Amino acid sequence: MPTLLIGLLIVILLLWALKSFSKADPKQLATVVKTIGGVLALGLAAFLAFRGQLFVAIPLGAAGLSLLGWMPWSIPGFGDRIRKSPGQESRVRSSYIEMVLDHDSGAMRGNVLAGRYQGTALDALDVPALLGLLAEIDPESRSLLMAYLDRREPRWRDDVQGDFAAGHGAARRSGKMTDEEAYQILGVKAGASAEEIGRAHRSLMKKLHPDQGGSTYLAARVNEAKEVLLRRHR
Repeated sequence: MPTLLIGLLIVILLLWALKSFSKADPKQLATVVKTIGGVLALGLAAFLAFRGQLFVAIPLGAAGLSLLGWMPWSIPGFGDRIRKSPGQESRVRSSYIEMVLDHDSGAMRGNVLAGRYQGTALDALDVPALLGLLAEIDPESRSLLMAYLDRREPRWRDDVQGDFAAGHGAARRSGKMTDEEAYQILGVKAGASAEEIGRAHRSLMKKLHPDQGGSTYLAARVNEAKEVLLRRHR
């Protein structure tokens, strides 16, 4: 009986730990812990089976196989929480600029939606052309373009004088963000759960850290998108 209780306690602790790690969204850490837990469970199951305690070894071995993903009834939803779908993107639009942030690489790209460069990819324009565009567009579009410049050419402000270099003229959005905009900004599907929204928000905020070439404007848009979508779950 003590051995049975110990085995059950180990399984419960493993499942609790794995669920806690998955909610915190440390993908690599959760994968490592899941693998280690499965291997340890299988090792203990083999040891108990060798000693003839099959009534404990069998369920413990099944739990180990489940943690390793080798059983059809493995932990519900666990794999979905630790695996991020490849190809996810966040989209932010203004009157003149559409910006896209790749969740996997953190790469940022964009297109000009209006004006003399309409239909042109930002990557196809040199820095002087982009600086000229700053003076022609509205404040919200300017904030997006400045975020792109910060990522592409971190020292661009050194050669610019005035409000642009100081970051003045930041956008003040008019009107409320729609649900559709919020889904595009966070890169999640319509009807996403609160957990999916929170995980996308945390991932994007890491990408938008100043050390990674992020911007306060984009971070504010991501925070706003999270608040808009989480209101549906309150």
